[in-house]
Amino acid sequence: MSIEQTLNDEERLAGLDLRQLEQLVGLVQYDESADPFPVSGWDALVWVVGNAVQTAHFLQSAFGMELIAYSGPETGNRDHRAYVLRSGAARFVVTGAYDPASPRADHHRAHGDGIVDIALAVPDVDRCVAHARAQGATVVAEPHDLTDEHGTVRLATIGAYGDTVHTLVDRSRYTGPYLPGYVARTSSHRPRPGRPRRLFQAVDHVVGNVELGAMDRWVDFYNRVMGFTNMAEFIGDDIATDYSALMSKVVANGNHRVKFPLNEPAVGRRKSQIDEFLEFYRGPGAQHVALATDDIVATVDAMRAEGVEFLATPDSYYEDPGLRARIGEVRVPIEELQARGILVDRDEDGYLLQIFTTPTGDRPTVFFELIERHGSLGFGKGNFKALFEAIEREQEKRGNF
Repeated sequence: MSIEQTLNDEERLAGLDLRQLEQLVGLVQYDESADPFPVSGWDALVWVVGNAVQTAHFLQSAFGMELIAYSGPETGNRDHRAYVLRSGAARFVVTGAYDPASPRADHHRAHGDGIVDIALAVPDVDRCVAHARAQGATVVAEPHDLTDEHGTVRLATIGAYGDTVHTLVDRSRYTGPYLPGYVARTSSHRPRPGRPRRLFQAVDHVVGNVELGAMDRWVDFYNRVMGFTNMAEFIGDDIATDYSALMSKVVANGNHRVKFPLNEPAVGRRKSQIDEFLEFYRGPGAQHVALATDDIVATVDAMRAEGVEFLATPDSYYEDPGLRARIGEVRVPIEELQARGILVDRDEDGYLLQIFTTPTGDRPTVFFELIERHGSLGFGKGNFKALFEAIEREQEKRGNF
């Protein structure tokens, strides 16, 4: 199947052409018909937060997302409020407990703000579930239909690491704003004059943190249950500082649109960022979301103007002669990257620009990455040391080291 056929109508409506999507998230050609668990791409990242009303506003004002749908007590949902937001092909669903007895209240009490469901778009829910079940996966919700005046969505849910799940979604027969039970909704929020229309265009990857010794088991899960392939591996000195270390392997679906780096802690002199996450999230979970942008400079400037905080990069990173020799020519002058703390890395396929926020919730757990790709399919291996040292400085400020 061609890449064009893997793109759904929502992406076309979001204004992403084939070249842009390939450049943003590194799609590759693959034959969907030979895949026992075909995944077309991301459907939504579903969050549980302590205050969905305010988080939805934050994602509009600071991240430039657009409110498109809503479910809550006014629509007959007495359990929780849910706000659906979009930016390009990326969709977030932010949920918060309305009823104090809601399972979402329990989830938030345990984990704080975080992603509960990494929902994936699939062309055949039943085929995927049948394969997953045969491979020993936990089926949390059997295949079922939801129907309203806009058509029918078919869904099922399988368990993943910790309390995280994957809902499999086929919305090929549905034209509504999100799912049955949701109504279209817009917001009176207006961005600052001169701000780019869209600050990011797609989800690039979602990083999961798992406990010590569990990484290979979950890599095997994605290989065996979901047909993902191994894309990269980072161990030893690749992914360590003088004080802390971790191990990471990356799995990706057939077209490489869905990429899951999986991290576990490694023995170090201090508590690693993975240890800190596991302690405060109370177990495995999604650590950060990488958002693909085609202009990281404009995005960082717009987000910083709205109060988003980014990890600081010391001037010594940019003044290192080895950096300029390694990265060669990039579209943004080094001085402009330095002024914003944006990191740069190059591999055999091209280069990328990236930057990381500080944690966006009360707990030192979930954060975001902005990434601008120019051919590179990597994850910024050359920046790992600088990144982890920046995280360690923040951990020390928090007293978690």
